[in-house]
Parts: sequence; structure tokens; C-alpha cells
Amino acid sequence: MYGRVLVPTDGSDHSRAAAEHAMDLAAQFDASVDALFVVEQAGPSGHWDFEVEKQEAVGERALDGVAELGAERGVPVERHLRRGVPAEEIVDAADDYGVDLIVMGTQGRTGFARIASAGSTTERVVRLTGVPTTVVGGAGVGEE
Repeated sequence: MYGRVLVPTDGSDHSRAAAEHAMDLAAQFDASVDALFVVEQAGPSGHWDFEVEKQEAVGERALDGVAELGAERGVPVERHLRRGVPAEEIVDAADDYGVDLIVMGTQGRTGFARIASAGSTTERVVRLTGVPTTVVGGAGVGEE
């Protein structure tokens, strides 16, 4: 059913939960996983190179985490670091890599926080992509 699964990650607890779910599915269907981190390019900055390097370092650590999950479960993981608007890059990556499923986390924001954010990356991906998308997260993720 699934041969290739895309897992966007930002290193958060929600994206780790999504990566774990994606690994379970990939193992079940003998699929591979494409792990993606998007360095957000939000406009010019006097310290742009420093910010990009900082984001890339965060991205490499997040991708390492997904790759480690894959190694633990015997699932092949291909790592991708892209630059741009996260939702657009995720949708483009799904097309570029020919994935069958996107599995991503959400912060599970509701009420005013959700409205004030002008739509989350997850919501935008779900609206923009034609690829089936599973959203993992919500209550309990990241709580102690």
C-alpha cells in the first residue's frame, strides 16, 4: 500500500511522535522513509547567514533523530534539507520524491492560538497536497 513515506520534522515532540508512527507504517509495509527538514526563509536579515546555519544545525539534529528511529526498526531513511516556506516545500517534496503518504505532527493548538497563527503548516499541507496525509499529535504529546 505504501512504498515511500514522507516525514517532515522540526525536532519537536510532535514531529518525533509522527516519525515513530511513520516508522511503524513503513516497517509494516516494507516501505522507505524520506525525512525532511525545511529551513524557513522568511525574508532578508542582517544576520541571515548565521540564522540559516543555526537552522541547518537544528535540522541536521532533527534528521539524525529520524534516521536513528529508522535504524532501530530496520527502515531505510533518506534525509533531505530544503530551504523555503515549510508547507510549500513539504508539498513539493512529496511530489519530487514520489511519496505515497505524508505523516506529520501537529501542535494541536485550538481556539485563539490556532486562529492567531493564520493556519499551521500542517493545516496548509493538508489543504495543498493531493497525497494522503496522516496527522499525529494532540493531547498528551510532550506532556510530563
